[in-house]
Amino acid sequence: MTATDTEKTDAAKTDTVKTAGTKASQQHANESGSARNGSERPSALQSEQGTTTISDIVVQKIAGLAARNVRGVHDLGGGAARAFGALRDRIPGASASVGQGVSVEVGETQAAVDLEIVVEYGVAIAELARAIRRSVISAIEQMTGLEVVEVNINVNDVYIDGDDDEQPAGNRVQ
Repeated sequence: MTATDTEKTDAAKTDTVKTAGTKASQQHANESGSARNGSERPSALQSEQGTTTISDIVVQKIAGLAARNVRGVHDLGGGAARAFGALRDRIPGASASVGQGVSVEVGETQAAVDLEIVVEYGVAIAELARAIRRSVISAIEQMTGLEVVEVNINVNDVYIDGDDDEQPAGNRVQ
């Protein structure tokens, strides 16, 4: 084989690698949807047949239910929200707000959640926060197809059994 033949063979190999790399890049771009709609990540909410939009209130309710189902969470919401909720519970026919203590920001493919919680006394708060995040992220991503980018948790109170009970008149400290 001459030097010219070797150069031709090496050039052919380089072209093959470049072509294969270009095809792989094009295939990846098509799979990720960037060639079709300009986004970097595929979304279960967008397809060639149409787009699905999820309201903030839907994500808020899912997050609220998921957080409340974690053992160690006594309630959601700040003091004023809980007081308003207690009044609402006394009104016949009124329903409790599942989204109390939950605020969300929902984009086309992503969501962020802020929670205000009351923890039960004796619960390890760091472990509880991890469990809440897992529960909320899992529920939202499974039900909506949105990517949850963050779950911020604000612990604003500790529930101690008996806090809500009125002490009998004779046992009150004055």
